[in-house]
Amino acid sequence: MATVIDGRESGFKTNPDYKVLLEPSPRRVRVKFNGEFVADSTNARLLFETKHLPVYYFPRTDVRFDLLAPTDHHTFCPYKGKASYWTIRVGDRVSENAVWGYPDPYDEVPALADLVAFYWDRVDHWYEEDEEIFVHPRDPYKRVDVVASSRPVRVIVGGETIAETRRAQFLFETRLPTRYYIPPEDVRMDLLVPSDKTTRCPYKGKARYWSVKIGDEIFPDIVWSYPEPIAECPKIKGHLCFFNEQVDRVLVDGKEMPRPLTPWSKEWRDKDRAMPDTRGPGARP
Repeated sequence: MATVIDGRESGFKTNPDYKVLLEPSPRRVRVKFNGEFVADSTNARLLFETKHLPVYYFPRTDVRFDLLAPTDHHTFCPYKGKASYWTIRVGDRVSENAVWGYPDPYDEVPALADLVAFYWDRVDHWYEEDEEIFVHPRDPYKRVDVVASSRPVRVIVGGETIAETRRAQFLFETRLPTRYYIPPEDVRMDLLVPSDKTTRCPYKGKARYWSVKIGDEIFPDIVWSYPEPIAECPKIKGHLCFFNEQVDRVLVDGKEMPRPLTPWSKEWRDKDRAMPDTRGPGARP
């Protein structure tokens, strides 16, 4: 372990409230690349770090290091230390710097010395038990509850009422604003333009998007739906949802809902682009 790395003390010295916590996962976790499982563990750890999504770390004994080659690439995290990297090579495919670890971490996080992690999008597949998972690990402390409501919901975009319903499904997700999933019969579908955009959510499934067209003005990709949500979230199937952050107004019970500030807000994106990313590997989904 180390108290000083490359002449730098850990960030905990000046920011003692910052959290980097490792917890054992009870799930079997596997990582697949080019047809081979490069990690397979029933002893994986979930790393929880302040303001970051959870990250799976694997004991080195559960990783196919015969398929990995060390590289000269390094990055620095002020709370974990200096990261070393490995490239995956399986058959005729290579994934550069897809694996990282902290062989000599700061004193505050000694368990990291025996663990490594994978960039989510530099491998082909992730599995918890026999179920494929997407985007990032599911946080065991996060809830997603979908509750039917007869409260009136109205969505206004470009000065037009684009949706109005008493049949919305209210989706409550930990640390995110309430989302209102509206039956398509209660949405002005004639004002929606299908988009090529798709995204995945580890808690809900694969989403498709629409833009809203009001006269000559386009509001890109502010509506989404899960045509085939995962089994844990069936109530939102086929319903449409609008970004609270990007529409003119959302009214519930006739009262305007506060505009949330989230990573999908223009203000948030502008702030994020202006700040350097010094958080080290594994920080982003």
